[in-house]
Amino acid sequence: MTDYKRKSYIEIGEIYFWTATINNWQRLLQADEYKQVIVDSLEYLSSRGKIDVFAFVIMPNHIHLIWRVNENNGMETAQSSFLKHTAHTFKKLLAKENIGLLQDYAVEAHNKTHEFWLRDSLAINLYTREVAYQKLDYIHYNPVVEQWQLVKDPCDYKYSTARFYEQDIKEFAFVKDLREEF
Repeated sequence: MTDYKRKSYIEIGEIYFWTATINNWQRLLQADEYKQVIVDSLEYLSSRGKIDVFAFVIMPNHIHLIWRVNENNGMETAQSSFLKHTAHTFKKLLAKENIGLLQDYAVEAHNKTHEFWLRDSLAINLYTREVAYQKLDYIHYNPVVEQWQLVKDPCDYKYSTARFYEQDIKEFAFVKDLREEF
């Protein structure tokens, strides 16, 4: 038997590049209200010492983070808490504002009625400075790539840490500086 680890496996205390994608690649995170759910959840877990967030970008249908999970959140992993909390909040928002769109996330499962995130998010351990900085650039340039063209300059994208790293403007109090880790 092989020692299989899911691609979402995160070792407590290690820094990871982590990607989570909205189910069926739908653009649920297009609206700022849904992006703010992500920010609020990261801020909550950070304020309780469960995670350290070093960088992020929230795209219309996925998120990229550089983070460290410090400890579980009760009986579940911090990443599971993050995904579960944001999913519950998305469900409440859609039930109130767009019940038709809520049906796009309906599933037949014994433990839930809707699924907002694809299963088994991608986690890549950032074991060297070079790999960490390559992922940092990847995150910050995501909004300007040809597929998205959300802004012309990464620093113009509101839901990203690009301004923090490029212009020393800290808009998200919970963000820690990756450069102090390597």
